[in-house]
Amino acid sequence: MTYELLTALALFAFVSSITPGPNNLMLMASGANFGFRRTIPHMLGVALGFVFMVLLVGAGLVQVFDALPVSYTVLKAVSVVYLLWLAWKIAHAAPVQAKGAEGRPMTFLQAAAFQWVNPKAWAMALTAISAYTPDQTLTAILLVGVIFGAINLPSVGSWTVLGQQMARLLTSPRRLALFNWTMAVLLVASLYPVIWPQ
Repeated sequence: MTYELLTALALFAFVSSITPGPNNLMLMASGANFGFRRTIPHMLGVALGFVFMVLLVGAGLVQVFDALPVSYTVLKAVSVVYLLWLAWKIAHAAPVQAKGAEGRPMTFLQAAAFQWVNPKAWAMALTAISAYTPDQTLTAILLVGVIFGAINLPSVGSWTVLGQQMARLLTSPRRLALFNWTMAVLLVASLYPVIWPQ
């Protein structure tokens, strides 16, 4: 991989990882509701789960989808339903004190599995493999995964920190409920390009 292509890949990884999307909105909500430390498994699940997804897409998974075009429609429907359910959960999240032991952030495995129904993650993985591994060699695919892993984790971590800092303003149940509803609406809004593509 040339220096220019490597630089472009790093820039793409940063911009796509730091901009709002389902992962970042859920991490911000988790940071506000549960704090940074309790959200670490969620962050690691996003970062490592996405790297694993990139590696599998690069290894030929995308060819399976191309062979079965209906799978794209099924994936889109599952993604929309799951994201709507997550938005409902975020909107109705009670303050941590009110939930006691019941309130838990997303686990590592849940966050890693979520990548497979996250429309933005699919778009990022497909673009990364098709644009930045023209020769589709194992080395190039591994390099894409490593670069995304190195850039994605601090990027998603910054959204968790932002949520944690916002918790200082969310000192009343009313403010926290307003924040959670706002995050839920933004999560639903992130589905717009999936449901109505240009």
